[in-house]
Amino acid sequence: MADTLFEVTEENLDTGMRGIPVGYCVTSFVDPQKGLHYCGMPLRDIAHLEPVEVIYLLYHGKIGTQEEITTFFADLTKRCCCSDLVVKQIYALPRVGHPMKLFSAALLILEMHEKTGNYRTDCLNVIAKLPHLVACIINHHAGWGETPKPNFALGYIAAFTEMLQAPEKGPAIEEAFKLFNILHYDHGGGNLSAFVGKTVASGLEDLFGSLSAGMCALAGPRHGSANQNTLEFVKEVYEEVGENPQSEAIEELIRKRLKNKQLVAGFGHAVLRVEDPRATVQYAFVKKNFPDHPLVKVALLLREAGPKVLKENPKIANPYPNVDAISGTLLTASGFPYPEYYTVLFGLSRCVGIAIQIVYERLEAREGKGTPIVRPKFFYKERG
Repeated sequence: MADTLFEVTEENLDTGMRGIPVGYCVTSFVDPQKGLHYCGMPLRDIAHLEPVEVIYLLYHGKIGTQEEITTFFADLTKRCCCSDLVVKQIYALPRVGHPMKLFSAALLILEMHEKTGNYRTDCLNVIAKLPHLVACIINHHAGWGETPKPNFALGYIAAFTEMLQAPEKGPAIEEAFKLFNILHYDHGGGNLSAFVGKTVASGLEDLFGSLSAGMCALAGPRHGSANQNTLEFVKEVYEEVGENPQSEAIEELIRKRLKNKQLVAGFGHAVLRVEDPRATVQYAFVKKNFPDHPLVKVALLLREAGPKVLKENPKIANPYPNVDAISGTLLTASGFPYPEYYTVLFGLSRCVGIAIQIVYERLEAREGKGTPIVRPKFFYKERG
């Protein structure tokens, strides 16, 4: 370990524990210069794989052989269908509010009817059932009708794509969903949704309740719904600069927003000091597939102009695009123009990493004893 000691000072208090070591993560880490790694492998090097291959890597800690992947996916296929009772009760949930609320509720419904109580078994079950569960949530919330049974013979995300009953699905949507899914599986042990899920599990809550809490954490605008907010920002820029924007106009717009203390969404990262490699992969995808899409044009100009302007402020540590800078634009251009479901798609992916991290903390950490209940120390302070 490079850092064996960490002295907590008063400057570390009330900072969200940012940068304070609290444990180990066996699935992923973020390097400030090289970005996100899954099990030691740079994500940009494996983003082209099939989702099940990457899930196998995260679950087992190594790249699987073709035989191992086939066996693993056959096991997931046996588990992939939510019961009719679970589906019926998801469809009985209210359709008001953000669909992330339905996601959290649906995980609790799944727990009530299909929990085994074994973290490892429930982890595999929930990973397998997520495509069906999330398709039901989106179809119900959007009013798109009944959800067909999952056909995993098509593939993990291909089955999910087929189950969605959206009236608009572009020809590149399956590839876009695959890429989005892989890029969002995990992000170290301290991202809010993973940390919340593991914190709840530290009290010996079951996997489903812990994931439900994690999805409540993901729902916030500082975390999972940032992709929605950034897409809205890109749309606002498009409305202001028009169909044939120039770099100079984008730069001026950013300066104007900064001067007016308005949000410039999609830039900055807590750890990275370079462009987020997850964004780099997505930029390549949209440039290849949708170079003439108006929002893609704006997003690509923002990619160039944003860092140039933000670097003018020495207080900004990372002026580069993050994953949210392009993900919403990618999904829209790919033929899924329903931003209210982008955070749900994020959750479909992130539940995989959180579930696997919970298995480690409950069954493997501290030589199998598991981590203790999370109980950080807070100092009393008088207000006023």
